[in-house]
Amino acid sequence: MKIWCCFGLGEDEEEVRGTMREGMFGNENDDESEGKELGFLLGGQMSDLEENEMVVGSGGGGGGGGGDQWQLGVGGWRQFDQFASTSGQGIGDNSEAFFPEKCDRPEGSERDDCDSDDRDSWDVHHKRAKVHSYSQGCTYAITAMPLEAGNSSSSTDRDYNVSQSPIPFNNEILRLTSMSNDSDDENPLDSNDGRDEEGDGFSTSKMEDLEVRMDLTDDLLHMVFSFLDHINLCRAAIVCKQWRAGSSHEDFWRCLNFENRNISEEQFEDMCRRYPNATEVNIFGAPSIHSLVMTAMSSLRNLETLTLGKGTLGDTFFQALADCYMLKRLLVNDATLGNGIQEIPIYHDRLHHLQITKCRVLRISVRCPQLETLSLKRSSMAHAVLNCPLLHDLDIGSCHKLTDAAIRSAATSCPLLESLDMSNCSCVSDDTLREIALTCANLHILDASYCPNISLESVRLSMLTVLKLHSCEGITSASMAAISHSYMLEVLELDNCSLLTSVSLELPRLQNIRLVHCRKFVDLNLRSIMLSSMTVSNCPALHRINVTSNSLQKLVLQKQASLTTLALQCQYLQEVDLTDCESLTNSICDVFSDDGGCPMLKSLVLDNCECLTAVGFRSTSLVSLSLVGCRAITSLELVCPYLEQVHLDGCDHLERASFRPVGLRSLNLGICPKLSALHIEAPSMVQLELKGCGGLSEASINCPMLTSLDASFCSKLKDDCLSATAASCPFIESLILMSCPSVGYEGLSSLRLLPHLTLLDLSYTFLMNLQPVFESCLQLKVLKLQACKYLTDSSLEALYKEGALPALCELDLSYGALCQSAIEELLACCTHLTHVSLNGCLNMHDLNWGFSSGPISELPSIYNTSSLSSHGDDHELIEQPNRLLQNLNCVGCQNIKKVLIPPMARCTHLSSLNLSLSANLKEVDVACYNLCFLNLSNCSSLEILKLECPRLTSLFLQSCNITVEAVEAAISQCNMLETLDIRFCPKLSNASMKTLRAVCPSLKRIFSSL
Repeated sequence: MKIWCCFGLGEDEEEVRGTMREGMFGNENDDESEGKELGFLLGGQMSDLEENEMVVGSGGGGGGGGGDQWQLGVGGWRQFDQFASTSGQGIGDNSEAFFPEKCDRPEGSERDDCDSDDRDSWDVHHKRAKVHSYSQGCTYAITAMPLEAGNSSSSTDRDYNVSQSPIPFNNEILRLTSMSNDSDDENPLDSNDGRDEEGDGFSTSKMEDLEVRMDLTDDLLHMVFSFLDHINLCRAAIVCKQWRAGSSHEDFWRCLNFENRNISEEQFEDMCRRYPNATEVNIFGAPSIHSLVMTAMSSLRNLETLTLGKGTLGDTFFQALADCYMLKRLLVNDATLGNGIQEIPIYHDRLHHLQITKCRVLRISVRCPQLETLSLKRSSMAHAVLNCPLLHDLDIGSCHKLTDAAIRSAATSCPLLESLDMSNCSCVSDDTLREIALTCANLHILDASYCPNISLESVRLSMLTVLKLHSCEGITSASMAAISHSYMLEVLELDNCSLLTSVSLELPRLQNIRLVHCRKFVDLNLRSIMLSSMTVSNCPALHRINVTSNSLQKLVLQKQASLTTLALQCQYLQEVDLTDCESLTNSICDVFSDDGGCPMLKSLVLDNCECLTAVGFRSTSLVSLSLVGCRAITSLELVCPYLEQVHLDGCDHLERASFRPVGLRSLNLGICPKLSALHIEAPSMVQLELKGCGGLSEASINCPMLTSLDASFCSKLKDDCLSATAASCPFIESLILMSCPSVGYEGLSSLRLLPHLTLLDLSYTFLMNLQPVFESCLQLKVLKLQACKYLTDSSLEALYKEGALPALCELDLSYGALCQSAIEELLACCTHLTHVSLNGCLNMHDLNWGFSSGPISELPSIYNTSSLSSHGDDHELIEQPNRLLQNLNCVGCQNIKKVLIPPMARCTHLSSLNLSLSANLKEVDVACYNLCFLNLSNCSSLEILKLECPRLTSLFLQSCNITVEAVEAAISQCNMLETLDIRFCPKLSNASMKTLRAVCPSLKRIFSSL
């Protein structure tokens, strides 16, 4: 294959590039019609491309002595092909291995000429282009080298080699040069300018490592084209001659597919003439299918498959059909056969498959001694005569005009029949089925769906394996006696049999049964060791199911509202779905326990089974249990050591639950508000959520690996339960006791048994003494005490006076009753805190860290190092330690008026400060180097704002009554500010936006309501 790159052209690059595009691709848009008429694309229009002129390239700069630069004009596709196809295949390895006789010379002699000639000869022989890359920023050259020096030869007598040019030049990708072998100068393409230490032009290792092949051989091109359809093959044909020849290979045109194409008779005749060995033709939906098919049968002597339709086929087609002796498959769909009033004969000695579907014909006669499959589905014939002794597959479905006698005659004339589809043939009767059963002893598949007159009561089809009886009104419980004689039956479908009331079958080979929309169906009794699939759905009267199988693994019985009794003996059953079986009672628990007949059950779904009240399972195999929406359950007892998942959403009436033992790793019982007694024994459980179990008063939790326990709003949970839980769950790290008013001193004292406790939430409790917490939870990192109204100022003194909880990082005292002095001492002394929340603290008046009111020596003694230092080091005593505080929240502190955080406060880590909803806040003066987020929204009294925060990125002043001058002064020193929210600020006008952007150039977003 020829690979053409863009040529480097120097000053006239754009002009020549346009000329190239016009020459090579002038007709590239001619195929946009999606190739509906395919014949011409490989026909005469290809010659039009041969007349296009194409400028290949022009030399410019360097090329070696004696080798004149020249411009090549390709006048036609023949010259272009001669030029391109002679490019060599390339050796890629040491040429001495291929041409020892040419390269046999004394050691140390020059090898450039030998290598060049050998490579050229190898390239001509194999016709494979190669491209070398040897240096950074390399360019490429096409070197024209005559085979004999001094001889003037045509383009066909020359050998062309594509190699790398070592001469750099600008804006060049591919250079075309001409050189003579008798030149005295060294070939620049083979020279290394002394850069090779061994003196060789190019070493073998460099050629192996740096050679880049960009060619396609004919075999490889053939393989690529094999993935294209006819449209894309035609598009590929206009690329070059090699592609044209490759795309027109007869292997790609064995099948002439013109389905729904507007192809003319002349074009089709031309295609048949070009590809006489085509074996398959599809002209379905094409115009004039009769004339086209006659052309195909007369021109294509190897035709094996013929597909046609959507038109009229005359009598001459069926008369000439016998002459197409290689034909094996004939498919006719949606066509009018003949004149509609006479019999259509189809006689052929080698035809194997015949399909005449949805066709309009009065009578049809088929005499094909080799025919194996025949389909007359949805055709309108009233009579069909068949003489096909080898036929084994007959489909006459939806042939409404066929009489019972015609069906009987057609089927009984085929003694080897194995599959019969007579669905929607309303005239068929039991007498016909009896005749078929007697004649066709090998019948395995029968589809008699929508045949209202059959009952099968006296029919014996012993070899039947598949029986489909959809919507057969005559099928009743008495029909099951006849079906039971089909001991080979594997598939039975009884959908929409409205009169069927019960099914009782014992079929050893039955694998699949369907019972859908059987309105009067009540009882199902199946015994089949090979039953692997059972579909029973929308049978509103079904009460009882009894199934015995050694192969059934999945059972789905959804929406069986009347189902009350279920008996299963299924040794390998693993999944059961009984969703919306509203009538199931508690006895279902025995079915799925260890002694119930399903010893390998792993997944059980009983969602929305509203009659279940007391559920108990003892299973050593159950892994997943779902009881979602079972609102009537009051008691749950699970003894399932391998149970990993249980879903109890909607079980809001559950009062007692026992999980002993289970393999659960997590359990959420927060959706059971009436739960009063809980017993859990789960060796693997790590997370337990009891949030909202307000009635829980008795709890026994034995989970040695538990790490997280959420008992929020368990108002009746007492100290004894907490103590027992702490003793049996020593690895708890997170304990949430929010709104647990019954927890007191003894319960908190038991926390000493939890050495790994790091998070404790005692919010909304009535605690007055936190001393047990300070003494027991030495590793505590997070302590939440929201809305603990009974905590006094002295309750937290151990924190800032005695150094309690040294690992504490996060403290939440929101909505508490601490006074101003206690808060100040806490903030001043607990410098190790990183997150502090004081939201809604009404006793907080100011946040002043200026220390102007008194000396630092007034701080508590634990932070006063005077006892450890000499009098000569007094300057060290006044140095306050750096605060680790990162996040401070004072949202909704209505009485706070002033916030002062100067540099001497040493808040070097503070990054977020939230003072929103502080309605009386008037002055904010903050100097924090690392502060990034400041929220002063809804501080309606704010008047003074001073900021020295060079890293502040977000400032929120929503609904603040502040002037534009104050805002300008505040943000003037915030060099990294990106987001400013000034919505609903009455003193800021639309003109203020430009002023603010000028003061702070780093602003990217200003939110304003103006």
